[in-house]
Amino acid sequence: MNPAMSVNIDFPSCMNDISPQVSELRSSVIKKRRTAAVYLGKSADLSAVPYLIDALSDTHPGVRSDVVQALGRLGDSSAVSALIAALDDPDPVVRAAAIAAIGKIKDRDAVNPLIGCLHDKEIIIRIGAAEVLGKLGDKRAIRPLLLLGNDPYSEVREAAEAALMRIQKRT
Repeated sequence: MNPAMSVNIDFPSCMNDISPQVSELRSSVIKKRRTAAVYLGKSADLSAVPYLIDALSDTHPGVRSDVVQALGRLGDSSAVSALIAALDDPDPVVRAAAIAAIGKIKDRDAVNPLIGCLHDKEIIIRIGAAEVLGKLGDKRAIRPLLLLGNDPYSEVREAAEAALMRIQKRT
């Protein structure tokens, strides 16, 4: 390549500046808070993690769900304890998003809290927890997953069976 023909593009440092979105996490407008959370999750900037963790206390479940998804997308294990706490959120959409985020991070510190989710009243939570436990492949989940064989919903039983098969393959 001819050096005279090469183009050196210097991106301004503001291209990576997440401070506007961090500020938007505290906006009075729900849509702005949600958009900021999504943006920060896509930014791949791990400096956003503490701000997203703080935003888990938002009063709106849609914002909390977007924040949890952003944390999962960033994949930083420093968010796992906050995601574990989100497993107790009153909103099932937030709990389901927390399960999925933990599954993306693949942190085995979440095995016992995920086992607790196998008793959730919401079917989608039990299914998600079973799927992530299978993905993590931790033997501690075998007995609790076997107990899901008595779940009244076939979808839950099938998720538990698939998770058990994944764990068996890993051992």
